[in-house]
Formats: sequence, C-alpha cells, structure tokens
Amino acid sequence: MTHLVVHQVHKSFGGVKAVDEVTFVVAPGELVALIGPNGAGKSTTFNVINGQLPPDSGDIRLEGRSLVGCTPQQIWRSGVGRTFQTAAVFGSMSVLENVQTVLMSRDRRFFDLWSKVTGYKRVEALALIEQVGLAEMAHQSCQALAYADVKRVELALALASAPRWLLMDEPTAGMAPAERQALMTLTHALAKRQRIGVLFTEHSMDVVFGYADRILVMAQGRLIAQGTPAEIQSNEQVQAVYFGRQRPVVGTAALKGAP
Repeated sequence: MTHLVVHQVHKSFGGVKAVDEVTFVVAPGELVALIGPNGAGKSTTFNVINGQLPPDSGDIRLEGRSLVGCTPQQIWRSGVGRTFQTAAVFGSMSVLENVQTVLMSRDRRFFDLWSKVTGYKRVEALALIEQVGLAEMAHQSCQALAYADVKRVELALALASAPRWLLMDEPTAGMAPAERQALMTLTHALAKRQRIGVLFTEHSMDVVFGYADRILVMAQGRLIAQGTPAEIQSNEQVQAVYFGRQRPVVGTAALKGAP
C-alpha cells in the first residue's frame, strides 16, 4: 500500500489518553486537515507519527513499512518531511545557504558543512527556492525576511529531502489572511503536482475548508469524524463538540487551487 497509514495509535501521559485508538490514512497527493479544540491530541498525533514520541500501542506504516521505533531523522530519510508552527530556519544564513544545509544533511555530508555549504548543489538549491517563489531573495539573510517569506523558506527546506509525505503543524499561524491563502495555494499546487501527501493542523477554518480534500476531527484524544469538507460541515457531532453547534462560516476567498 502506498498510503501513510496510522492504525489504532494510542498514547497516554499518566492517566490522560492524549491519543486514543486513532486510525486514518493519507494518500499520495491528498491534503488532509487534522482539526479539533485545544488539547484534542493533534500535536501528540503529529509527534508520534514523526517519531518524537513513541506510541504506547498501534502502528504507523509508510508504504507498508512500520515507522514505530524509528528516530525523527530516520523517518525524515524515509520520505516524511515536516514544518512547524514556529518556522525553524537559520536566521544568520541566507535563504540559499539554508536550503544548501538541508541538502548536505540529506546527502550525509555534514562533515563538510561549514567549509563547503556556500558552493553545495547551488543549481538544485536555487530550483527549490524558485519553487516557493523566493528566487529574488535567494541571497538575503533569513532574519531580514518578512514572516510570510520565512514560512516559504521552511517549505523549501521541507521539500529539499524530496518527501512523499509532509506534516505541517499550523502552517499559517501568525499570518495575515492574504498570506495564508498564498502559502496554502502554493502548498496545494506543489502537493498535487508532485503527488505529496499532506497532513496539516490548522486553526483557520478558511484554510481548512478551502484546501483540504478530507478533514479529520479530534476531541479528547479520539477521532470523532472524518470526511469531505461538506460532510464535516453538516456533521452534528462536530458542530456540537468543535463548533459549538453552529456551522462554520467559510470565506469565499479560499478557493482550492486558485492561482
């Protein structure tokens, strides 16, 4: 099976069931949103998939191979990239040097890092930077960039390992509405074109309902619903637990695949 499969994953902290028998799949090229109230278990689910936390039980399989027991680095090398709520880049380095650093890590060339990073695979690095729309900023220091551009740099870093799956933890946190739409339109286009399966958490309902192919809803550690955006909007349990019995208001600006 070519899917990323999360099967009956359980994770407790003391007596608290942070993730309780959660099961879902992400297909190549599919964008899946994982939503829920604060404390629902979204971040713990991400951290278990990414290898930062071991599951108490259950399995995570990538193309038929179990990821349980693998380190985050091993999972990254297996084809699972990740971006974080707070962008993780080297502020003192240029955009180009940031991407070159990840390429060196991918190629297991860290022993050359400080002496050769500036000349390492420039063509490939510049192509990745161009993919995220930052070609004109390739030589700028990341600490001088606007926050929305830093998030694009982080996306380029995630793409540098040629991932088949991408975990994005609140990718548009702290961004203005227009910046959110621009980043997710870019992510959607890249995922569809390169057949990258994307699992993302997000608080902006415009982003969730505008760009997700499917939505997973968690509450108190359990997966209470999953389906298309239309199915989730009409789900009474979701309205009661997550939306306070009111249907979400979805802006018309979030058009999936809009240029």
